[in-house]
Amino acid sequence: MKKKNIIVAVTGATGALYALKLVDYLATRSDIDVSLIVSDNGKLIFEHETGISINELYKKCDYVYENDDLSAPIASGSFKRSGMIIIPCSIKTMSAIALSMASNLIIRAADVNLKEKMPLVICLRETPLHLGHLKNLSRLAEIGGIVFPLSPSFYHKPKSIEEIVDFTVGRVLDLLGIDNELSRPYTGIEEE
Repeated sequence: MKKKNIIVAVTGATGALYALKLVDYLATRSDIDVSLIVSDNGKLIFEHETGISINELYKKCDYVYENDDLSAPIASGSFKRSGMIIIPCSIKTMSAIALSMASNLIIRAADVNLKEKMPLVICLRETPLHLGHLKNLSRLAEIGGIVFPLSPSFYHKPKSIEEIVDFTVGRVLDLLGIDNELSRPYTGIEEE
């Protein structure tokens, strides 16, 4: 069986719990290799929000690249990839991707995903948004990016933050066609 290679990027936006859950889940899958990039601010925010060393996250991944390494294999269109998820994604990173400003590995890998017509899921973590943000989000969608705001849902009646995070990460995985048990489909409102 051919393994999928999923690129995961973590930026300096709040929402490190989503990145941790995603990597934890992907690490359990023998059919998936994970290539990870974490921005400098992403490292700081990850450790602050989770209380876990960034090195612990690295250990769960098959490949780890520094954000300033533009010679990494994932910067090339010839690298076989199955998709990329940026979780959480800052406005700065989203805007740079929308404008094709490939100044670091996260942005370059995302740009390559778009040009190679591979799924790119941008898990945006920012609120409120001004018109400049909205125009860049529109541009990103026009060039093939999938915009996934990290907005929790509640119809599944979560009882903990963990259940909210699990469900959201499950929906992100659904966008790349990765079967999972983290989210379940909406079946309508049931009378109690």
